[in-house]
Amino acid sequence: MPTQKLKPLQFIKSISVVKFLPIFLVIVALFNSYFIVVEGHVGVVKRFGEAKGQENPGLHFKLPFIETVEMIEVRTRKNAEKMASSTKEQMPVTVEVSVNWTVNKEAALELFKRYGGLSQFEQRILDPRFRSATKDTIPQFEAEQLIQDRASAIQGIERRLAEEMEGFPVVVDNIQIENIILPQKYINSIEIKQTEKNLAAAEEHKLERPRFEALRAVNTADAQAKGILKIAEAEAQSILLKGKAEAQAIEAKAKALKNNPLIVKLTEAQAWDGQLPSTMMGDGVMPIMDIRAPASK
Repeated sequence: MPTQKLKPLQFIKSISVVKFLPIFLVIVALFNSYFIVVEGHVGVVKRFGEAKGQENPGLHFKLPFIETVEMIEVRTRKNAEKMASSTKEQMPVTVEVSVNWTVNKEAALELFKRYGGLSQFEQRILDPRFRSATKDTIPQFEAEQLIQDRASAIQGIERRLAEEMEGFPVVVDNIQIENIILPQKYINSIEIKQTEKNLAAAEEHKLERPRFEALRAVNTADAQAKGILKIAEAEAQSILLKGKAEAQAIEAKAKALKNNPLIVKLTEAQAWDGQLPSTMMGDGVMPIMDIRAPASK
């Protein structure tokens, strides 16, 4: 067979590919020799599909074409479920619930090895247990309790889910009942019941108002009487104290006069106005004589 000769242009192209192929492979290897883990994630390094270790946020290097990296989010994630259930009185109800959960950062590699990633963990572990905890808790409450006291139902779901998720490398918290959908007939009956309750409360308030006003008048009169009594007691106490003080002063003065008769003379001298008496009286039948000087005419 005759040998087929390459055309000059084809020969040049083949030489160019062979020449630049190593350079191209080196460039590709360089771009595949590092990876970056962003905040809120950890990188699980796999070698030929086998998980070997995990890396924290930052720049890291790996063996090109041999090692690959799987990103695991360690920030808080939210799962929401809408499910049908029934209340304690066997009334059908649809609830929309949500749960926040976070992967334990140090256990991200373990989670990947055991479950293959976050989506697999959600589908196989978290979501079924979350639905089970909710459906086991809701039938323990009557419809009116669910509407008026969601917190108790949420606490019940949290306790049940915490028991179910014990031992898994995640933290589950902040469960919320987003919405409760009850039959329209029940909602109408609740509205009628609430209206009747409000009317009854208004009537009771009308009946109680006169009693409250009478009670207020009695309290006011009682307060006034107590005020008057306090004033009288204060005045009596003041008079008593004043009389006691005067008696003590008289007693002290009498004692002083008894112990020192000259005080009487001193008191008389201090009270004298400096004039002699205008009349004098004698013993027996001695008449009263006017000894004042005759007035000048």
